Amino acid sequence: MIKERKEISLLIKEAQEAGARQSKACEIVGISEKTLQRWNQGDNEQDGRLDAKHTPKNKLTEQERDRMIQIANEPEYADLPSNKIVPKLADKGIYIASESSFYRVLKAEKQLKHRQKSKPVKQVKKPRALVATAPNQIYSWDITYLPTTVKGIFLYLYLVMDIYSRKIVGWQVYENESSAQAADLMTDICQREGIQANQVTLHSDNGSPMKGATMLATLQQLGVIPSFSRPSVSNDNPYSESLFRTLKYRPEYPEQAFSTLAVARDWVCDFANWYNKEHLHSAIKFITPEQRHAGKDEEILNCRKAVYQQAKLRNPNRWSGEIRNWDKVEEVYLNPENQKTENEQKEQA
Repeated sequence: MIKERKEISLLIKEAQEAGARQSKACEIVGISEKTLQRWNQGDNEQDGRLDAKHTPKNKLTEQERDRMIQIANEPEYADLPSNKIVPKLADKGIYIASESSFYRVLKAEKQLKHRQKSKPVKQVKKPRALVATAPNQIYSWDITYLPTTVKGIFLYLYLVMDIYSRKIVGWQVYENESSAQAADLMTDICQREGIQANQVTLHSDNGSPMKGATMLATLQQLGVIPSFSRPSVSNDNPYSESLFRTLKYRPEYPEQAFSTLAVARDWVCDFANWYNKEHLHSAIKFITPEQRHAGKDEEILNCRKAVYQQAKLRNPNRWSGEIRNWDKVEEVYLNPENQKTENEQKEQA
Protein backbone atom coordinates (compact mmCIF):
# COMPACT_ATOMS: atom_id res chain seq x y z
CA MET A 1 0.00 0.00 0.00
CA ILE A 2 2.75 2.48 0.91
CA LYS A 3 4.70 1.55 -2.25
CA GLU A 4 1.62 2.22 -4.43
CA ARG A 5 1.08 5.61 -2.79
CA LYS A 6 4.70 6.64 -3.46
CA GLU A 7 4.37 5.58 -7.11
CA ILE A 8 1.14 7.58 -7.53
CA SER A 9 2.68 10.64 -5.86
CA LEU A 10 5.73 10.37 -8.14
CA LEU A 11 3.59 10.13 -11.28
CA ILE A 12 1.54 13.17 -10.27
CA LYS A 13 4.72 15.10 -9.54
CA GLU A 14 6.13 14.22 -12.99
CA ALA A 15 2.85 15.34 -14.58
CA GLN A 16 3.04 18.65 -12.74
CA GLU A 17 6.62 19.20 -13.88
CA ALA A 18 5.43 18.56 -17.44
CA GLY A 19 2.89 21.37 -17.06
CA ALA A 20 -0.23 19.54 -15.81
CA ARG A 21 -2.39 20.91 -13.02
CA GLN A 22 -2.39 18.99 -9.76
CA SER A 23 -6.19 18.92 -9.54
CA LYS A 24 -6.55 17.38 -13.01
CA ALA A 25 -3.82 14.83 -12.35
CA CYS A 26 -5.51 13.79 -9.08
CA GLU A 27 -8.89 13.55 -10.84
CA ILE A 28 -7.46 11.19 -13.47
CA VAL A 29 -5.88 8.98 -10.81
CA GLY A 30 -9.06 8.99 -8.74
CA ILE A 31 -7.96 10.72 -5.56
CA SER A 32 -8.49 14.16 -4.08
CA GLU A 33 -5.82 16.81 -3.62
CA LYS A 34 -6.16 16.58 0.16
CA THR A 35 -5.43 12.85 -0.01
CA LEU A 36 -2.29 13.55 -2.02
CA GLN A 37 -1.19 16.16 0.52
CA ARG A 38 -1.74 13.73 3.35
CA TRP A 39 0.31 11.05 1.57
CA ASN A 40 3.17 13.48 1.01
CA GLN A 41 3.45 14.36 4.70
CA GLY A 42 6.65 12.82 6.02
CA ASP A 43 5.19 11.71 9.35
CA ASN A 44 2.07 10.03 7.93
CA GLU A 45 3.06 6.87 6.13
CA GLN A 46 0.18 4.82 7.54
CA ASP A 47 -3.54 5.00 6.73
CA GLY A 48 -5.17 7.61 8.94
CA ARG A 49 -8.38 5.61 9.36
CA LEU A 50 -8.95 3.88 12.68
CA ASP A 51 -8.91 0.21 11.76
CA ALA A 52 -7.73 -1.16 15.08
CA LYS A 53 -10.20 -3.09 17.22
CA HIS A 54 -10.08 -2.13 20.87
CA THR A 55 -11.50 -4.17 23.70
CA PRO A 56 -13.95 -2.07 25.77
CA LYS A 57 -12.79 -1.49 29.32
CA ASN A 58 -16.25 -2.40 30.65
CA LYS A 59 -16.52 -5.69 28.74
CA LEU A 60 -17.99 -8.54 30.76
CA THR A 61 -15.53 -11.22 31.76
CA GLU A 62 -16.22 -14.87 31.05
CA GLN A 63 -16.74 -15.44 34.77
CA GLU A 64 -19.40 -12.69 34.86
CA ARG A 65 -21.17 -14.09 31.82
CA ASP A 66 -21.19 -17.59 33.29
CA ARG A 67 -22.58 -16.23 36.55
CA MET A 68 -25.33 -14.32 34.73
CA ILE A 69 -26.40 -17.46 32.85
CA GLN A 70 -26.30 -19.50 36.02
CA ILE A 71 -28.46 -17.01 37.94
CA ALA A 72 -30.92 -16.62 35.05
CA ASN A 73 -31.52 -20.40 35.10
CA GLU A 74 -32.03 -20.71 38.84
CA PRO A 75 -35.62 -21.67 39.78
CA GLU A 76 -36.27 -18.22 41.27
CA TYR A 77 -35.40 -16.41 38.04
CA ALA A 78 -35.96 -19.05 35.35
CA ASP A 79 -39.29 -17.61 34.20
CA LEU A 80 -38.37 -13.92 34.51
CA PRO A 81 -37.10 -11.51 31.83
CA SER A 82 -33.93 -9.53 32.34
CA ASN A 83 -35.75 -6.34 33.40
CA LYS A 84 -37.16 -8.23 36.40
CA ILE A 85 -34.05 -10.25 37.27
CA VAL A 86 -31.85 -7.19 37.83
CA PRO A 87 -34.20 -5.44 40.33
CA LYS A 88 -34.66 -8.67 42.29
CA LEU A 89 -30.91 -9.07 42.54
CA ALA A 90 -30.57 -5.42 43.62
CA ASP A 91 -33.09 -6.06 46.43
CA LYS A 92 -30.65 -8.67 47.71
CA GLY A 93 -27.69 -6.31 47.46
CA ILE A 94 -26.31 -7.99 44.33
CA TYR A 95 -25.29 -6.24 41.13
CA ILE A 96 -23.69 -8.06 38.23
CA ALA A 97 -24.69 -6.15 35.13
CA SER A 98 -27.44 -3.98 33.67
CA GLU A 99 -30.71 -5.19 32.17
CA SER A 100 -29.37 -4.64 28.65
CA SER A 101 -26.27 -6.74 29.43
CA PHE A 102 -28.46 -9.54 30.78
CA TYR A 103 -30.59 -9.23 27.67
CA ARG A 104 -27.60 -9.53 25.30
CA VAL A 105 -26.11 -12.50 27.17
CA LEU A 106 -29.42 -14.39 27.30
CA LYS A 107 -30.02 -13.65 23.63
CA ALA A 108 -26.57 -14.94 22.70
CA GLU A 109 -27.30 -18.13 24.65
CA LYS A 110 -30.74 -18.46 22.99
CA GLN A 111 -32.53 -18.26 26.33
CA LEU A 112 -34.53 -15.14 25.65
CA LYS A 113 -37.69 -16.49 24.00
CA HIS A 114 -40.63 -17.01 26.35
CA ARG A 115 -38.98 -17.83 29.67
CA GLN A 116 -42.30 -18.35 31.45
CA LYS A 117 -43.74 -21.79 32.18
CA SER A 118 -47.02 -20.99 30.44
CA LYS A 119 -47.44 -21.81 26.78
CA PRO A 120 -46.25 -19.08 24.43
CA VAL A 121 -48.84 -16.96 22.64
CA LYS A 122 -49.65 -18.47 19.28
CA GLN A 123 -49.66 -16.37 16.17
CA VAL A 124 -53.21 -16.73 14.89
CA LYS A 125 -53.37 -16.65 11.11
CA LYS A 126 -55.92 -14.57 9.29
CA PRO A 127 -58.97 -16.58 8.17
CA ARG A 128 -58.69 -17.86 4.64
CA ALA A 129 -60.12 -15.62 1.96
CA LEU A 130 -63.60 -16.62 0.80
CA VAL A 131 -65.58 -15.45 -2.22
CA ALA A 132 -69.30 -15.74 -2.90
CA THR A 133 -70.57 -15.73 -6.49
CA ALA A 134 -74.22 -16.62 -5.75
CA PRO A 135 -76.68 -16.67 -2.82
CA ASN A 136 -76.45 -19.31 -0.11
CA GLN A 137 -72.68 -19.77 -0.36
CA ILE A 138 -71.32 -17.72 2.57
CA TYR A 139 -73.29 -16.71 5.65
CA SER A 140 -72.09 -14.37 8.37
CA TRP A 141 -73.64 -14.26 11.82
CA ASP A 142 -73.17 -12.68 15.21
CA ILE A 143 -75.00 -11.76 18.41
CA THR A 144 -75.61 -8.23 19.65
CA TYR A 145 -77.11 -6.81 22.85
CA LEU A 146 -80.52 -5.15 23.01
CA PRO A 147 -81.06 -3.11 26.20
CA THR A 148 -83.99 -3.72 28.52
CA THR A 149 -85.69 -1.51 31.08
CA VAL A 150 -83.72 -3.30 33.81
CA LYS A 151 -80.23 -1.85 33.97
CA GLY A 152 -77.55 -4.48 33.39
CA ILE A 153 -79.93 -7.00 31.82
CA PHE A 154 -79.98 -7.41 28.05
CA LEU A 155 -81.74 -9.33 25.33
CA TYR A 156 -79.65 -11.08 22.67
CA LEU A 157 -80.28 -10.71 18.96
CA TYR A 158 -79.03 -13.62 16.82
CA LEU A 159 -78.68 -12.43 13.21
CA VAL A 160 -77.57 -14.45 10.15
CA MET A 161 -77.03 -12.78 6.76
CA ASP A 162 -75.99 -13.91 3.29
CA ILE A 163 -72.95 -11.79 2.36
CA TYR A 164 -73.60 -12.12 -1.40
CA SER A 165 -77.14 -10.74 -1.35
CA ARG A 166 -76.90 -9.01 2.07
CA LYS A 167 -80.24 -10.63 2.91
CA ILE A 168 -81.07 -11.42 6.53
CA VAL A 169 -81.77 -15.13 6.12
CA GLY A 170 -82.56 -15.73 9.78
CA TRP A 171 -82.86 -14.00 13.13
CA GLN A 172 -84.17 -14.53 16.63
CA VAL A 173 -84.17 -12.68 19.96
CA TYR A 174 -83.51 -14.63 23.14
CA GLU A 175 -83.03 -13.82 26.79
CA ASN A 176 -79.59 -15.45 26.92
CA GLU A 177 -76.71 -16.67 24.79
CA SER A 178 -76.83 -20.37 24.04
CA SER A 179 -75.14 -22.70 21.59
CA ALA A 180 -78.32 -24.80 21.45
CA GLN A 181 -80.46 -21.78 20.47
CA ALA A 182 -77.96 -20.85 17.75
CA ALA A 183 -78.09 -24.42 16.46
CA ASP A 184 -81.93 -24.31 16.31
CA LEU A 185 -81.78 -21.06 14.34
CA MET A 186 -79.28 -22.49 11.86
CA THR A 187 -81.36 -25.65 11.40
CA ASP A 188 -84.42 -23.55 10.59
CA ILE A 189 -82.46 -21.45 8.05
CA CYS A 190 -81.10 -24.51 6.24
CA GLN A 191 -84.58 -25.98 5.95
CA ARG A 192 -86.15 -22.77 4.60
CA GLU A 193 -83.29 -22.06 2.15
CA GLY A 194 -82.93 -25.68 1.03
CA ILE A 195 -79.25 -25.85 1.92
CA GLN A 196 -77.39 -28.96 0.78
CA ALA A 197 -74.33 -30.50 2.41
CA ASN A 198 -71.10 -28.54 1.91
CA GLN A 199 -72.98 -25.72 0.18
CA VAL A 200 -72.66 -22.97 2.80
CA THR A 201 -69.75 -21.62 4.84
CA LEU A 202 -70.88 -20.00 8.10
CA HIS A 203 -68.51 -17.31 9.38
CA SER A 204 -68.58 -15.91 12.93
CA ASP A 205 -66.38 -14.69 15.73
CA ASN A 206 -65.05 -16.86 18.56
CA GLY A 207 -67.90 -16.47 21.04
CA SER A 208 -69.02 -19.43 23.12
CA PRO A 209 -72.37 -19.84 21.28
CA MET A 210 -70.47 -19.95 17.97
CA LYS A 211 -67.98 -22.58 19.10
CA GLY A 212 -70.19 -24.51 21.51
CA ALA A 213 -70.36 -28.28 21.17
CA THR A 214 -74.08 -28.27 20.27
CA MET A 215 -73.61 -25.68 17.54
CA LEU A 216 -70.58 -27.38 15.99
CA ALA A 217 -72.29 -30.78 16.08
CA THR A 218 -75.37 -29.33 14.40
CA LEU A 219 -73.28 -27.66 11.69
CA GLN A 220 -71.56 -30.97 11.00
CA GLN A 221 -74.90 -32.71 10.78
CA LEU A 222 -76.26 -30.06 8.39
CA GLY A 223 -73.11 -30.09 6.27
CA VAL A 224 -72.38 -26.41 6.98
CA ILE A 225 -68.68 -25.46 7.00
CA PRO A 226 -67.71 -23.29 10.00
CA SER A 227 -65.29 -20.37 9.69
CA PHE A 228 -64.03 -18.20 12.54
CA SER A 229 -62.45 -14.79 13.00
CA ARG A 230 -59.21 -14.23 14.84
CA PRO A 231 -59.67 -13.58 18.58
CA SER A 232 -60.50 -9.91 19.32
CA VAL A 233 -60.37 -8.92 15.63
CA SER A 234 -63.73 -7.46 14.61
CA ASN A 235 -62.49 -6.71 11.07
CA ASP A 236 -62.60 -10.43 10.28
CA ASN A 237 -66.42 -10.32 10.50
CA PRO A 238 -67.22 -6.97 8.84
CA TYR A 239 -70.62 -7.78 7.33
CA SER A 240 -72.32 -8.58 10.63
CA GLU A 241 -70.68 -5.58 12.32
CA SER A 242 -71.94 -3.30 9.54
CA LEU A 243 -75.46 -4.76 9.73
CA PHE A 244 -75.63 -4.19 13.49
CA ARG A 245 -74.62 -0.57 12.99
CA THR A 246 -77.36 -0.12 10.40
CA LEU A 247 -79.86 -1.67 12.80
CA LYS A 248 -78.98 0.49 15.80
CA TYR A 249 -78.79 3.73 13.81
CA ARG A 250 -82.21 3.40 12.21
CA PRO A 251 -84.52 6.33 13.03
CA GLU A 252 -87.07 3.80 14.26
CA TYR A 253 -84.66 2.29 16.77
CA PRO A 254 -86.31 2.96 20.14
CA GLU A 255 -84.76 5.66 22.30
CA GLN A 256 -86.00 3.83 25.36
CA ALA A 257 -85.02 0.26 26.17
CA PHE A 258 -87.15 -2.71 25.13
CA SER A 259 -89.74 -3.43 27.78
CA THR A 260 -90.37 -7.10 26.96
CA LEU A 261 -89.02 -9.88 24.78
CA ALA A 262 -92.15 -9.72 22.59
CA VAL A 263 -91.63 -5.98 21.95
CA ALA A 264 -88.01 -6.60 20.90
CA ARG A 265 -89.01 -9.41 18.54
CA ASP A 266 -91.71 -7.28 16.91
CA TRP A 267 -89.27 -4.44 16.31
CA VAL A 268 -86.57 -6.73 14.83
CA CYS A 269 -89.21 -8.36 12.61
CA ASP A 270 -90.15 -4.95 11.18
CA PHE A 271 -86.50 -4.07 10.70
CA ALA A 272 -85.73 -7.33 8.88
CA ASN A 273 -88.66 -6.80 6.51
CA TRP A 274 -87.57 -3.24 5.75
CA TYR A 275 -83.92 -4.24 5.31
CA ASN A 276 -84.64 -7.18 3.01
CA LYS A 277 -87.50 -5.73 0.93
CA GLU A 278 -87.09 -1.93 0.91
CA HIS A 279 -83.49 -1.02 1.73
CA LEU A 280 -81.47 -0.15 -1.41
CA HIS A 281 -78.03 -1.44 -0.48
CA SER A 282 -75.17 0.68 -1.81
CA ALA A 283 -72.67 -2.21 -1.94
CA ILE A 284 -74.83 -4.14 -4.42
CA LYS A 285 -75.66 -1.20 -6.73
CA PHE A 286 -78.74 -0.06 -4.79
CA ILE A 287 -80.68 -3.29 -5.14
CA THR A 288 -82.70 -4.65 -2.24
CA PRO A 289 -81.25 -7.80 -0.62
CA GLU A 290 -84.48 -9.66 -1.42
CA GLN A 291 -84.18 -8.86 -5.15
CA ARG A 292 -80.55 -9.91 -5.31
CA HIS A 293 -81.19 -13.09 -3.33
CA ALA A 294 -83.91 -14.02 -5.81
CA GLY A 295 -81.67 -13.33 -8.82
CA LYS A 296 -83.62 -10.30 -10.05
CA ASP A 297 -80.75 -7.81 -9.72
CA GLU A 298 -79.27 -8.32 -13.19
CA GLU A 299 -82.58 -7.55 -14.94
CA ILE A 300 -83.11 -4.43 -12.82
CA LEU A 301 -79.58 -3.18 -13.45
CA ASN A 302 -79.89 -3.76 -17.21
CA CYS A 303 -83.08 -1.68 -17.23
CA ARG A 304 -81.29 1.13 -15.40
CA LYS A 305 -78.43 0.95 -17.88
CA ALA A 306 -80.88 1.22 -20.79
CA VAL A 307 -82.53 4.28 -19.22
CA TYR A 308 -79.16 6.01 -18.87
CA GLN A 309 -78.13 5.13 -22.43
CA GLN A 310 -81.37 6.56 -23.83
CA ALA A 311 -80.95 9.71 -21.76
CA LYS A 312 -77.44 10.16 -23.12
CA LEU A 313 -78.68 9.73 -26.69
CA ARG A 314 -81.39 12.36 -26.17
CA ASN A 315 -78.98 14.92 -24.71
CA PRO A 316 -75.32 13.91 -25.23
CA ASN A 317 -74.05 17.37 -24.22
CA ARG A 318 -74.95 16.70 -20.62
CA TRP A 319 -72.59 13.69 -20.47
CA SER A 320 -68.86 14.29 -20.26
CA GLY A 321 -68.01 10.60 -20.21
CA GLU A 322 -69.54 7.16 -19.90
CA ILE A 323 -72.85 6.57 -18.18
CA ARG A 324 -73.01 5.42 -14.60
CA ASN A 325 -71.71 1.93 -13.99
CA TRP A 326 -74.73 -0.32 -13.44
CA ASP A 327 -72.86 -3.61 -13.94
CA LYS A 328 -73.82 -6.38 -11.57
CA VAL A 329 -71.51 -7.10 -8.63
CA GLU A 330 -70.44 -10.63 -9.50
CA GLU A 331 -68.19 -11.48 -6.55
CA VAL A 332 -68.30 -10.63 -2.85
CA TYR A 333 -65.19 -11.27 -0.77
CA LEU A 334 -64.82 -12.17 2.89
CA ASN A 335 -61.38 -11.41 4.37
CA PRO A 336 -59.68 -10.93 0.99
CA GLU A 337 -55.93 -10.81 0.59
CA ASN A 338 -54.08 -7.49 0.59
CA GLN A 339 -54.16 -7.13 -3.18
CA LYS A 340 -57.25 -5.53 -4.62
CA THR A 341 -59.89 -7.67 -6.22
CA GLU A 342 -60.36 -7.65 -9.96
CA ASN A 343 -63.66 -5.81 -9.62
CA GLU A 344 -62.07 -3.04 -7.55
CA GLN A 345 -59.33 -2.62 -10.11
CA LYS A 346 -61.92 -2.39 -12.91
CA GLU A 347 -63.93 0.21 -11.01
CA GLN A 348 -60.84 2.35 -10.42
CA ALA A 349 -59.89 2.08 -14.08
